[in-house]
Amino acid sequence: MTIKARDSFQSKQQPIWLQDYIDSPNKQKQLYKKTLRVVVFSQILGGAGLAAGITVGALIAQDMLGTDSVSGIPTALLTLGSAGAAWLIGRSSQRFGRRAGLAGGFLAGGLGAIGIIMATLINSITLLFISLLIYGSGTASNLQARYAGTDLATTKQRATAASTAMVSTTFGAVAGPNLVNVMGEFADSIGVPTLAGPFILSGTAFILAGLVLLIFLRPDPLVVSTALANAQKNYDTDAVDIESHQGSSTINKRGTVVGATIMVLTQLVMVAIMTMTPIHMEHHGHGLKEVGLVIGFHIGAMYLPSLVTGILVDKIGRMAMAIVSGATLLASGIVAAFAPADSMILLILALVLLGMGWNFGLISGTALIIDATHPSIRAKTQGSVDVLVALSGASGGALSGMVVAHSSYAALSISGAVLSLLLIPVVVWSRKSQTK
Repeated sequence: MTIKARDSFQSKQQPIWLQDYIDSPNKQKQLYKKTLRVVVFSQILGGAGLAAGITVGALIAQDMLGTDSVSGIPTALLTLGSAGAAWLIGRSSQRFGRRAGLAGGFLAGGLGAIGIIMATLINSITLLFISLLIYGSGTASNLQARYAGTDLATTKQRATAASTAMVSTTFGAVAGPNLVNVMGEFADSIGVPTLAGPFILSGTAFILAGLVLLIFLRPDPLVVSTALANAQKNYDTDAVDIESHQGSSTINKRGTVVGATIMVLTQLVMVAIMTMTPIHMEHHGHGLKEVGLVIGFHIGAMYLPSLVTGILVDKIGRMAMAIVSGATLLASGIVAAFAPADSMILLILALVLLGMGWNFGLISGTALIIDATHPSIRAKTQGSVDVLVALSGASGGALSGMVVAHSSYAALSISGAVLSLLLIPVVVWSRKSQTK
């Protein structure tokens, strides 16, 4: 998205610093690269913050309540909190810029982690549930940060930019679960319950990620992107893209609906199976170290494929990768359902496929949402879509415990495999609509 101003009237409408970016394609490219660097660094920290809620949240609730049937509630609360935060982050980003929205979400997530630690110290299930809701803000910021990297990207760079932001999460996200045992021992040494240890790491990581964005994400990429898009309209540059964003609400709505549906389905399947895997493993004699290893591979598979996923989405198409997502999730559900409970290799394979399927679906859906929106409404729309994504995760987390308690982990995995097949008719419907 690079343009050069040629209208003196436009110059009067913008602050001098912003007009400098409108006038200079070179400065736009420099800001794009700087934004990606800042987002990458914050995502490394934010990735470490994801680990605790995924790995031990369900185990803490199970320990406090003494039953498996509600062990999916922590993940449900975390993702419900993420939904509310996604809505707030989207709207605050649209009004004040990415910097304010994303930094605020990370800092709130850090406070939620501190609340969870306090809840384990005083054995308060009420404080635990409230803190898990707040902790979800960090998850929402971590996910929405992928959009910040795309604000100044061209159409052919969008999926790649989103995946660059996501792949950086891998470093912290993979390390986090594998530090579960170490952080548990550290917590025990300072008088904090062992299971709360990973939340010490999460709280620190989320707060640092928020401070990085607050200090270094300047100028704000969304503010500059919106100004550039408005200038493009005036200069009649890239007219096809502008008309598709502003003049054809049908294309807008279809792209948004398809992108949102892909992300919602992949999130539902991924969260449901992921949530109950630690419980399933604990029931069959695996310890925290083994659980951390499996979840570490899973989270790595959620983000590491982004090295190539974005390129594939930009090169071979959003819809093709959505179908690949469905097929990968199907394979994951089948492997998880039939893997012997004592087979670490097959459990790791199932969770790796689960993470990869989620990654393919999220990046292809993200690219569709960006394609379908104009910068003047993009952050708000992205926030609303991520609300639906988080709510689907909350549903998957809550229902997964009930399914396993009244049936089995295998039944849950097969159900997820069947749901993943719904991605195929979504893609077929989209292509028929485009043909018409």
